[in-house]
Amino acid sequence: MSFSLDRFDLDAFIHSTFAEDLGEGGDITSASVIPETARFSGVMDSRDAITVAGLSIAEAFFRALDPDVEIERLVADGDSVPAGTDLMKLTGLARAMLTAERSALNTVQHLSGIATMTRGYVDEIADTGVTLLDTRKTIPGLRALEKYATRMGGAQNHRMGLWDAAMIKDNHIAVAGSVGEAVRRAVDAGIDEIIVEVDRPDEIEPALEAGATRLLLDNMPPEMLRSSVEQIGDRVPTEASGGVTLGSINEIAKTGVDFISVGRLTQSAPAADIGLDFAEID
Repeated sequence: MSFSLDRFDLDAFIHSTFAEDLGEGGDITSASVIPETARFSGVMDSRDAITVAGLSIAEAFFRALDPDVEIERLVADGDSVPAGTDLMKLTGLARAMLTAERSALNTVQHLSGIATMTRGYVDEIADTGVTLLDTRKTIPGLRALEKYATRMGGAQNHRMGLWDAAMIKDNHIAVAGSVGEAVRRAVDAGIDEIIVEVDRPDEIEPALEAGATRLLLDNMPPEMLRSSVEQIGDRVPTEASGGVTLGSINEIAKTGVDFISVGRLTQSAPAADIGLDFAEID
């Protein structure tokens, strides 16, 4: 099954990952220990309850080294499964499977960890109508994959990069001289989507008057958030951000904001506990 994401080259990702892992000498352990024609059968399974992400990429790793490998995916990306769930069955050349194993597992563990944390946050605000967003706090080179994982967990993507929306923050405002002047410059540049970070209520009206299309209410306590949302009304969408935790997100959502962005989804998610056990085929 093919897998594609905007701004992500799967073949290049696999090639660079193997180049890093195999170096000049290749998998010297498998080459010396495993007969060339030996075949293995294996099962990838989750030891924890998780939301799955990355199985298509894992499959691509195995197929890159053994195009004839037999793979049966037992669940789909985005599925939430209990501990002990089998995710994928494989049968193929033992050397190829052992060589690809770590790269495949690392990817699925990392992406499923992100999807699992994201699902937890989404569940906490499920009854509020608020949309969870990720951020640009991603590992360089892995943004497309990590933001794919947050989507599998039920979030929506914020900006993919610096190119698809303006986000005016405190340092931009400091250089421009004021929030109003910073926004006016973005408007004059012809930018359609202008998100403005405000951390004080007195910045709201200047930002809106200058042409902001969304306000990011940064590190505001719940009561300030609520009053700011009331002040803004339905003029532009509102987003809460800064220090959001699993324990605080529901209270934040109930202030009336439209979006909540959480950097820790990609910045701090622990890897999911996923294993792959092989047995030789007689």
